[in-house]
Amino acid sequence: MVHWQVPEPRALAEVELDDGARVVFRRHGNPAGTRLVLSHGNGLAADLYYPFWSLLTSRFDLVLYDFRNHGWNERGDIAEHSIASFVSDNRAIARGIDRVFGPKPRIGVFHSMSATTALADDNPGNGFAALVLFDPPVYAPSADILGAEARWGRQSRGARQRKTRFETTRELADAIRNAPPFSRLLPGVPELFAETTLRRVTAGEGYELRCPPEYESRICDWALAYLLNPDPRDFACPVKVIRADATLRSPFGSSLDLDALDGLDCDFVSGATHFLQLEKPTECVALMVEFLEHLGLA
Repeated sequence: MVHWQVPEPRALAEVELDDGARVVFRRHGNPAGTRLVLSHGNGLAADLYYPFWSLLTSRFDLVLYDFRNHGWNERGDIAEHSIASFVSDNRAIARGIDRVFGPKPRIGVFHSMSATTALADDNPGNGFAALVLFDPPVYAPSADILGAEARWGRQSRGARQRKTRFETTRELADAIRNAPPFSRLLPGVPELFAETTLRRVTAGEGYELRCPPEYESRICDWALAYLLNPDPRDFACPVKVIRADATLRSPFGSSLDLDALDGLDCDFVSGATHFLQLEKPTECVALMVEFLEHLGLA
């Protein structure tokens, strides 16, 4: 049985956000390499993406962070759990990374919700040398917005109905392994999923989701406010989009509207769904590195 063991970071630090909440960021990889800043999708955790970023550790300086109320971070006020807050948080996190690890060019490597947050900035890519966005959910103005709204409503309801507590991490791993939308995950990823998205219950037995269902659902409720197509003329740096295979249907994506990609540098990973970095990480890395090498950043 495959077991993905996330190593201890080379270093870790905290940054205080505008409302006093704190976010932990960690350093892995080669400190002499190009700096990649990585984060995750809704309800997930940066450590879950280890099958992807483990392939980068010999060459790149990796800084990982979880969004507020996810992963390594403590749970805070749900009222501050929004894309708007995440955009502001990202600016504070970028300053914290430079302050702690020293300033150098940063490349943002973001999936789904974290990619949406990068695009929601008034000047997407500001402060980055490049952005690599995995399956960002974006829509053209001509898209079927009512259909998209219904889809996000289904995702929100599904999130709210998630089980919050589990007796063991294996209970969640088994549920993920047996769920059709996760059928393409690499062996061992369901266990890693459970280990990185659950924490022990503080008072009592068992485990609970680090990002509660109502927090995950809140992002889905407001998703469409941030998902209209970005204008490449607004980008402050080169942007690469790596998307899922549009011929594969999944309740989690791809929600990418191909008409919204006009003018963007875009590739796709054949046979991969919205969780492409956890299904075909080697192919994802190859497309990303090719882009960075073309820019002279790797």
